[in-house]
Amino acid sequence: MADPSDVTPAQVVAARDRVAPHVHHTPVLTSQTLDRRTGRRVFLKAENFQRGGSFKIRGATNCLAALPQSVRARGVVAFSSGNHAQGVALAAQTFGVPATIVMPTDAPATKLAAVQSYGAQVVGYDRRHDDRETIARRLAADTGRVVIHPYDHPAIIAGQGTAALELLIAVGRLDALLVPVGGGGLLSGCATIVKAWYPDTAVYGVEAERASDTYQSFRAGRRMTIPPPDTIADGMRNLTPGEITFPIIQRLVTDILLVSEDDIRAAVAFLLTRLKVLVEPTGAVGVAALLAGKVPGQAERVGVMLSGGNVDAEQLLDCLRHEPSTGAANRHSDR
Repeated sequence: MADPSDVTPAQVVAARDRVAPHVHHTPVLTSQTLDRRTGRRVFLKAENFQRGGSFKIRGATNCLAALPQSVRARGVVAFSSGNHAQGVALAAQTFGVPATIVMPTDAPATKLAAVQSYGAQVVGYDRRHDDRETIARRLAADTGRVVIHPYDHPAIIAGQGTAALELLIAVGRLDALLVPVGGGGLLSGCATIVKAWYPDTAVYGVEAERASDTYQSFRAGRRMTIPPPDTIADGMRNLTPGEITFPIIQRLVTDILLVSEDDIRAAVAFLLTRLKVLVEPTGAVGVAALLAGKVPGQAERVGVMLSGGNVDAEQLLDCLRHEPSTGAANRHSDR
């Protein structure tokens, strides 16, 4: 009997039809300079141009759309450091239902402001001492609302997989796909559709060295928990991979690659100065892996998920200060 928590390629396709009226069909970008630097043909799926600034609107919309009307009308609760918060707030606004978002008090100011601008109520917590999921579930129990998990739900995973589905439809077969991994919703959803359509395509999760819970878990063969990580990639501050996402990652993902903080900063700076594209540190880790020579093999056609573009000014300045000095030509636009 099939595991009810598993996600099928058919669910990803169904999610595409469900979310299409409510999300952007984001562009696929290319760069001659990136191709020359990496010796590969690279296709960048620009989810930084998505509604809410990240891929998270896909899963949130799919999840809310799949809820019975009577349940959805009571409202939703979510917990997130930022991008899922915006995705749920936007999806709730789309369906005209109230939303409460549990966010850390040190969440990026731009993400907090965006969530509030979409009409959601924000409840703060201290990520060093409080359990955000416990807070969210208590709020849901008190109000009769439903919790929209940031990654560990089949409808969320299927919704996130629609980004890879769009990429495959646009560019065809890939030798490899690089996907940022936090809780694993985007990676497991993308892997589900990619491996169904092109079984020989290698799918790599990319993670910050300082936030290596999925890397360690993948090698240990079981879910590992790490201390709260200090990384510029704030979307990767999970302590443990998802209960639902991790088995999918184990089954379908080729490997988890690690990039340093400086690798990430260099990728953010490269994308902004060369492609004129603003990508947040978490969203830039795939490009970081390519530029740092972390992608194994000789894959010629490589897809990369640019998962989001919600970056604070201070974060961006930090990345630009670390930009490698390789000549004035780096300031010119190149797509």
